[in-house]
Amino acid sequence: MTTEKKKTKYGLLLPHFGVYADRDRLLDGSKLAESYGFDSVWVRDHLIFEPHGEMEDPNRNFFDAMITLTAIGAVTKKIELGTGSLIPFRHPLEIALSIATLTHLVGPRFICGYGAGTFDHEFAAVGIDPTIKRWDLLKGTAEILKKVWTEDDVAYDDGFYAFENVTIEPKPLGGPPPFWYCGNTPASVRRAVEYCDGWMPGRISLATFQARVDALREQSAAAGRPMPTPAVIPPTSVEATREEALEYVNVDGLLAWANKAKYWVKPPSGKFETWEDLEGTLIAGNPDEVVEAVRKFEDAGCEHLVFDFRFKFDRFFEQIDLLGQEVLPKLRQEAPAKEALVEVEV
Repeated sequence: MTTEKKKTKYGLLLPHFGVYADRDRLLDGSKLAESYGFDSVWVRDHLIFEPHGEMEDPNRNFFDAMITLTAIGAVTKKIELGTGSLIPFRHPLEIALSIATLTHLVGPRFICGYGAGTFDHEFAAVGIDPTIKRWDLLKGTAEILKKVWTEDDVAYDDGFYAFENVTIEPKPLGGPPPFWYCGNTPASVRRAVEYCDGWMPGRISLATFQARVDALREQSAAAGRPMPTPAVIPPTSVEATREEALEYVNVDGLLAWANKAKYWVKPPSGKFETWEDLEGTLIAGNPDEVVEAVRKFEDAGCEHLVFDFRFKFDRFFEQIDLLGQEVLPKLRQEAPAKEALVEVEV
């Protein structure tokens, strides 16, 4: 028996953080992405943003994830709206109502990506013990969302969250949005198989991604569950040549970050030392090289790839144009619909 390969979806991480976070880039950029046929746009989540020193400029601007997606949903028609990822410092009942409301305002096109979070200070600031097992909060959030989105008069108690007789209305339009686990460790795969509809790491090497997807497939089969959707968010730079593309990327920062990744598949040398070692962790090159890099992720099992232009948010529209005109048509083997394009003043 053969199984038909699923059509890959392609998305963009939005510039809602850092020095280039602004209304026009977010709204006009999302409209432009939709006009080219991108499948999705994505946001991150923080409460008290502290930029990653190796990866981001020190600017602490950070636009709220849910408000940003609501505004984008209001000016677009069908592009999916994803979180990669929400962090469980909000009470699940609050986020349940926010997401259900969003679906009624802009349609059933939300992907609920959740991660355990990195920074203790964001939890401590809202009165959550930062030493708590945050993946337990994440699992509790997933369970509560499923219950209140499908049932009335819900009672729940997991030792942290506890309530009785709760009904959230309206229920999400189109049914509960898919819930994805965002992480790159072996444990993240186990948790995705246990209670999630998708699995999405951020930066991850191609070899590690392949190993995780193999585990995702094996564990899903063993559990008798549908395999969660494999996705990824690689930093991306597309230019006329690879050399130009690499000029815009903090390769040293990516190498330092990769060498701190405890559970990654290491290069033959045992250490990430060159940009070639970063295969998958970075997509950089001319349009044909970007297509080739994306195809490798697809061959490894990726079903939803989100391009991350955080190194080039100052040229966000230009990068969307390059992908929309020279990369997506090759990935989909069709010409872009010129009549649908939106002119954006940059």
